[in-house]
Amino acid sequence: MTDQTADTALMKRLEALDHKLDRVLEEAEEIKKVRREFDELKDDLSRIAGDLFQSTIKELDDIAPFVKTGDFADLAKRLIRNTNTLNEILCQMESARDFLDDATPLARRFMHDGLEYLDTLDRKGYFAIGKELNRALDIIVTNFSPEDVRLLIDNLVTILAIIKKITQPEMLATINNAATIFQHLDPQKVEEYSFFRVLKEINSHEMRRAWGLFYTFLKSLSAESIEPQTSDTDKTLSVSP
Repeated sequence: MTDQTADTALMKRLEALDHKLDRVLEEAEEIKKVRREFDELKDDLSRIAGDLFQSTIKELDDIAPFVKTGDFADLAKRLIRNTNTLNEILCQMESARDFLDDATPLARRFMHDGLEYLDTLDRKGYFAIGKELNRALDIIVTNFSPEDVRLLIDNLVTILAIIKKITQPEMLATINNAATIFQHLDPQKVEEYSFFRVLKEINSHEMRRAWGLFYTFLKSLSAESIEPQTSDTDKTLSVSP
């Protein structure tokens, strides 16, 4: 009975040792796997480092004629001496970035308002009118020479003076009355006048007034052509009834 118990205890110890040995073998296998992966990584890094070193040597060889040995030391010294300047530049860049951050919403708002204003102008027809004005300018360029334009500019003051006189209230009222009468005048319904009736109508108040106006206009026009006036004062035409 004692021998059987001792055998059982021995078997258990052997099983425990066998289990521990399996774990040791597994850990050893894991270590071999990690070491193998590390070796592969080391080989890859070695190749990459070698390629990088060769590329660096090649690039440095290209710039070697332009760089001296002491240039890097001089550059480092200058950087150290200008540390404050670099710090100020960085501060200014940070300030500029802050300004851009603050100005961006304003710029977007300005762009939005500008687009709305352009849309309003488009809906009102400004762009369509501008297009037609451009077409009118093309017609002027096509049909008029630079000499014609120069003469127009030289006489611009005279033209504006004439326009100013035409746009006076009295002149506009007269033109408006003439246009209104002509508008309501139907050539198909004009009454026929015989020669004797015309002679009779000549002595009427309206015709005598019309003849006076016509005569005074021609007389004043003839005087202006003979003795040109240098004054811009408007001449008043008196018409007797």
